[in-house]
Amino acid sequence: MHDARALIDMGAEAVRRLARRGYTLDLSELESLHSRRNQNIRSADELRAESKRVASEVQQTAKQGGDITKLKERARELKEQIREIEAGQEQIEAQLRDLLLSIPNLPDDSAPDGDSEEFAVEVRRVGTPPAFPFEPKDHVDLGEATGILDFGRATKLSGPRFAVSRGAGAALERALATLFLDLHTRRHGYVEYAVPYLVTRKTMTGTGQLPKFEEDLFKTGVADRELFLIPTAEVPLTNLYADEIIPPAELPLALTAHTPCFRSEAGSYGRDTRGLIRQHQFAKVEIVRIVDPADADAELENMIGHAEACLKELGLAYRVVKLAAGDTGFSAQLTYDIEVWIPSQNTYREISSISNFGTFQARRANIRTRGEDGKPKLAATLNGSGLPIGRTLAALLEQCQQQDGSILLPESLVPYLGFRRISADGTPEA
Repeated sequence: MHDARALIDMGAEAVRRLARRGYTLDLSELESLHSRRNQNIRSADELRAESKRVASEVQQTAKQGGDITKLKERARELKEQIREIEAGQEQIEAQLRDLLLSIPNLPDDSAPDGDSEEFAVEVRRVGTPPAFPFEPKDHVDLGEATGILDFGRATKLSGPRFAVSRGAGAALERALATLFLDLHTRRHGYVEYAVPYLVTRKTMTGTGQLPKFEEDLFKTGVADRELFLIPTAEVPLTNLYADEIIPPAELPLALTAHTPCFRSEAGSYGRDTRGLIRQHQFAKVEIVRIVDPADADAELENMIGHAEACLKELGLAYRVVKLAAGDTGFSAQLTYDIEVWIPSQNTYREISSISNFGTFQARRANIRTRGEDGKPKLAATLNGSGLPIGRTLAALLEQCQQQDGSILLPESLVPYLGFRRISADGTPEA
């Protein structure tokens, strides 16, 4: 969410930057609403001051035995005018808030031009994609052949875009989550949280999922209580500090959680609807940092390294790209994607997005710290996937597959699994 005055003061610069992400800022509408709001506030303050003077005159005149009829009539007129202005003010405030909530974050100027993944700029590649002396299978065929994944029964239970993992597959999911949490808490300094999976509309609004992306969310409720299933642990983790002032000495805050995530994935189709790439429910380890705005750029680089460490531990080939301004998420000002190699698709696919939101989310959620002068100021927020379990599992199965149909897993998982290989029939083997 933006400060209206700041956008107006930026003027053409705000229009230019938002246009890079395909958003047309109606500056005249914003200026009009902001001006009307301020004029209403001034008018209401003037009327309240006059009402206070008239009330005082009524008391003095009554004490002196004078006629207060006209004064009382004027007092009633003022109260009615104040009510009318306040009602109008509520409407203007709501219109202004709705407009500001709909305006995406200003993209960083370092983000390349463009509006799709085709315009992303590659930063680096790590590892060499495996070369197979056979035609590699995709993770769906591998998972079903070994019996560790069952999409048919998942569809029977819940419909399409769900998965059931079994035996070594379920153990592998658990091992991945534990490995990632251990890396983040023991090596990277994050504090692990267990958080609610159902949150309020206010909480969803704080991180930018609402109001714009309501159709992408699963919603539930009992009686008049409305709750949303989280699309990512970013939502509860960031909002833990909503409406709080964080002492500067406590920054940066580093938070992580392993949660299920629920998304409608409206608009996705084709290859992404097969297997574990885009599901309605999936598990993910999320990393979030709340920092002083001056430190946000450096913290973003740190977080990219934290997510990369997970892939390095698994020996998976991947690359890092900087997203184009028009392909950056609504709340983010700058995003890097980490894309893992998927052999069956002969390409890199996104497995983690790490974003700097600047003060955008903090303004919406009212997350503050203090400046050197001791006065409250907005904090900055960042988040990233570190990592999603399903997509990591898909990449592991495909990159680690053997010609005999078995899966040879990385050594780093053995302490968590107790086995190194999944045989062609799904049996765990040392």
